[in-house]
Amino acid sequence: MKDSQAKANADSIDCWPELRFEWWKESCATLHMWTQIVGKVRLALTPRTNHWWNVPLYVSARGLTTSLIPYGARSFEAEFDFIEHKLRLQTSDGQSRQLALAPRTVADFYTEFMAILKALGIEVTIWKMPVEIADRFRSTRTTLIPLMMQPE
Repeated sequence: MKDSQAKANADSIDCWPELRFEWWKESCATLHMWTQIVGKVRLALTPRTNHWWNVPLYVSARGLTTSLIPYGARSFEAEFDFIEHKLRLQTSDGQSRQLALAPRTVADFYTEFMAILKALGIEVTIWKMPVEIADRFRSTRTTLIPLMMQPE
């Protein structure tokens, strides 16, 4: 019993490092747009389900995943791996590709992501306009700033 209580106490607010929003707000905005792009692919290719249950990204052991997306006789999934800083795409027929989660514009991410899908034989068209953000425009120039680069 004592060991389980020690583990619970170790998970207090004091055990987490400080992460100020101003340190990563640009990264947050960029990641939001990148996840919208991947999510819109899922939206376009999955059958609609009550309450839009077919669209969310799910927490995985390494980041966020689409889970399986049907595509013809096969399926694929995309996973944001926040440990290795990559977006991994894997198909049910054994193909895989990855995209570095590195500083780049949202437009560049979109272009490379769609090229990878095409290379995997996946053809999809999505609405390019971001949604649910205040200042939206089609080709945003937001760039990812790595979380480790915090101001002095």
